[in-house]
This record gives sequence, C-alpha cells and structure tokens, in this order.
Amino acid sequence: MTDKHSKTKTSYYRRLYVAHLIDTGINTVPQLLATTKMPKRTLQDTIVALAEMDIKCVISGGTKNRSYSIENWGAINKEWLKNNLHHVTNVLK
Repeated sequence: MTDKHSKTKTSYYRRLYVAHLIDTGINTVPQLLATTKMPKRTLQDTIVALAEMDIKCVISGGTKNRSYSIENWGAINKEWLKNNLHHVTNVLK
C-alpha cells in the first residue's frame, strides 16, 4: 500500500534529508546528486530553502570545489531526524 503524501510534507522532508546529508559529510553537489537522485535544480533550490527553516547552511570553496556545512539547525531537532531517517526517506520515495 502506497500512501500519498502532501507536497508540503515531501518538501519539508526533502529539506530535512538534504540538511542531514550535508551534516553527515555528503556535502558537495555531485555527492548530493548521486545520493538523492534529485534533478540538479531541485537540489539547488532545496539547499537555498534551508534558510526558510532557519537551518544555517554555509558554503565553502569556489564554484568548482564548493561544499556545504550545517552551522545551525535552528528549531529542528536533528536527533529526531536521525532516529526517523528511514521514515523520512520512505516518504520521499
């Protein structure tokens, strides 16, 4: 049985998932694209949208060797995310 999830929920979980990946060292566009299988534009938009959730994502390096890091999770409980990662990724399938 497949549940249909709202765009709001999938967008929210997509942002959480990308922030989690960045925080755990999958922090370059090529790595994120390979892991998430997202279109590049969707990934870029998702990274930019982290700020809307008060997740502070910092960019390092230039355009060729750019990487990201999460400096502050804001109101997000990253332990909840770690404990519920399987559920989050299932919603995104």
